[in-house]
Amino acid sequence: MAARLEPVPGVRELVDLRKLSSLHFENLLEAETREWDKELDWDFKKSADLVRRFLDLRALSGCALIDDHQAVGYSYFVLEEHKGLIGDLYVVPAHRSAETENQLLYGALEGLITGSQVSRIEAQLMMILPDAQRVLPGADFLATYERDFMLLDLGAAQPLPDKPARRRVHIEKWSDHHHDSAAQLIASAYAGHIDSRINDQYRSAAGARRFLYNIVQYPGCGSFFRPASYVAFDLARGWLAGLSLTSLVGPHAGHITQICVAPEVRGAGVGYELLRRSLLTLQEHGCRKVSLTVTTANIEAVTLYERMGFRTIRKFCAYVWEGFTRR
Repeated sequence: MAARLEPVPGVRELVDLRKLSSLHFENLLEAETREWDKELDWDFKKSADLVRRFLDLRALSGCALIDDHQAVGYSYFVLEEHKGLIGDLYVVPAHRSAETENQLLYGALEGLITGSQVSRIEAQLMMILPDAQRVLPGADFLATYERDFMLLDLGAAQPLPDKPARRRVHIEKWSDHHHDSAAQLIASAYAGHIDSRINDQYRSAAGARRFLYNIVQYPGCGSFFRPASYVAFDLARGWLAGLSLTSLVGPHAGHITQICVAPEVRGAGVGYELLRRSLLTLQEHGCRKVSLTVTTANIEAVTLYERMGFRTIRKFCAYVWEGFTRR
């Protein structure tokens, strides 16, 4: 069945991002930067600077809502072979509504599926309205997964006890030579896991390798922070059995970009020890708060994070559209 999206009525015309420059986005990007800082303790400046750069290169695909010659909302996307990724969708508070957000989302989806071979589209949109009753564009092709943005206040948290893992492991700092074995670990850890439905890069070592490259090289999840990133080796077999990777998202804020353990060592305290070391190192480097995201249905992980002092401060959704065919 060919992909068909029902147009979304809107009060403003959508404009192709490639027809605009960063001058049209100053107020919007300043508002988005303030909101990320206020709501999530996250410095959005580097991401905003990348948006400005690609806008001025006329290299950013997506659309914007314009009011009085200024952008009041935008969404951009990228293509990866047969998959599309909606990188952001933001509307300034004065113009924010389910209708304006849906209008931008419709524009992004149309841009991705028209004249392309895209059969899957992924998005995790932190700043859209949490409206559970909203009917999103492309609903016939859509799966939605609730996720939690969790935050730990290191100053108020109880000290985490040193509890040796119930499995003989060796833990050391992350190094780039761990990249290939880490990709194999991620593919193994997420086999059949709900998160592999959200991010298909988790389904193969090649995909996990691209995922790792992105979080190390690009600021979407903050600036990769090697000193607080750790790997664990199972001493009985000698293979990589767990990892905890971190980034800095503000002057005094850290983020856990990835934490996972091999199926064979789950429940043995390896994840706890990896995360504990990452948190202690982040604190030693001046971080006062640390965040992470987790799928709500991943009860085992949510329970561990809550036990370590994390609290959910924001609910958001991961969206996956599948089943599109060429028109």
